[in-house]
Amino acid sequence: MTDREFIDFLHIAEHLKDNTRHSVTSKGRPESVAEHSWRASLMALLLEDEIEGADFNKIIRMCILHDLGEAITGDIPSFLKTEADSAHEDDVLFQLLDTLPEPQSGKIKALFEEMLALETREAKIYKALDKLEAVVQHNEAPLSSWLLLEYELNQTYGAKEAEAEPKLKSLRALAVLDTREKIERGK
Repeated sequence: MTDREFIDFLHIAEHLKDNTRHSVTSKGRPESVAEHSWRASLMALLLEDEIEGADFNKIIRMCILHDLGEAITGDIPSFLKTEADSAHEDDVLFQLLDTLPEPQSGKIKALFEEMLALETREAKIYKALDKLEAVVQHNEAPLSSWLLLEYELNQTYGAKEAEAEPKLKSLRALAVLDTREKIERGK
């Protein structure tokens, strides 16, 4: 990869710092896509010794890269995102990856194809972490920032994905307990 290709790619990825998500931080500031990806990656790093036999180097890479297409498309909340939106995000992502030389382009495309197929243990763990991070973030955000539909959604979001691993199921159950307590407190 030339120095110019490297810098140009980083300029596009930088948009993840400015593109915000539906969720807000504990202090009420809109959360960036980059912040969400960073914490999903941190979650993977922290779980490396908790879930045996999975390739956490790959899972961390998946978490770092998973929303890269949103550098171009921006974020659409899960409850509004259509299949057409997802397909468009995938298309622009692969076009972006075409700007990279080999072997980077091929390696990252192969990783995204694995993530999209959701057939490997690593892809299932990454997807569960992606959704769990969103639930945890909502629990940290002021309740006044929640939409009415999120009172139920935060209790159901990612349930199927967390079934992939007992540790993820346990963590998600605790996050849901936190959601219920937050709603009861009204804060």
